[in-house]
Amino acid sequence: MFIFNFFIFLGGAFLLGVGIWVLVDPTGFREIVAANPLLFTGVYAILILGGMLFLLGFLGCCGAIRENKCLLLFFFMLILIIFLAELAVAILAFIFREHLTRDYFTKELKTHYQGTNSTDVFTSTWNAIMTTFDCCGVNSAEDFEDQSLFRRLNPGRLVPEVCCQRNDLMMSKDDCLKGIMPIRNKGCYSAVVDYFETYIYMAGALAIVVLTIELFAMVFAMCLFRGIQ
Repeated sequence: MFIFNFFIFLGGAFLLGVGIWVLVDPTGFREIVAANPLLFTGVYAILILGGMLFLLGFLGCCGAIRENKCLLLFFFMLILIIFLAELAVAILAFIFREHLTRDYFTKELKTHYQGTNSTDVFTSTWNAIMTTFDCCGVNSAEDFEDQSLFRRLNPGRLVPEVCCQRNDLMMSKDDCLKGIMPIRNKGCYSAVVDYFETYIYMAGALAIVVLTIELFAMVFAMCLFRGIQ
């Protein structure tokens, strides 16, 4: 029982660490999350779940060591609530998965991206993403076509200025802005997925492990609860 609770304690600490890292990370991941309200809400959900698992692991360890029925019952009820909440989050993530697709982000970029308007949150967020991951657009520089808001606001430019930031001096910025050969031609969707692909699989595996540990912890908590005289 103590070992299971200790693993829950470690899992909660890990989730807390991930959530805090996303919120304070200086490399730009917070800007990616902020671009989508669903992802931004998910970060706070991770923080809350991590904090609750951290607390539950501590309570479970105390209850197992002291063989306190009240602590064990409280532990069981809270971990059951967290387990059901995690299942609900997984179901909602599956239902709203279309909001994380390439087509969704492309549509949002064409509709809301303005170019160099630093006062617009959406635009400044995407500029930060393209700078951080050395990319341009969701798929490529072709996302800034005639029908996009960017082209309507900047008819003399085929690509945003942020796509032209480079170290190569063989081409002028004017040539890049005219779309002759955009320097950052890799799409941000592929760049972000490639960067976080390893972490995504790791997070999925960790989620399965945490759910399994929670199930066993509830079973052992009830067994210990019934065994205490």
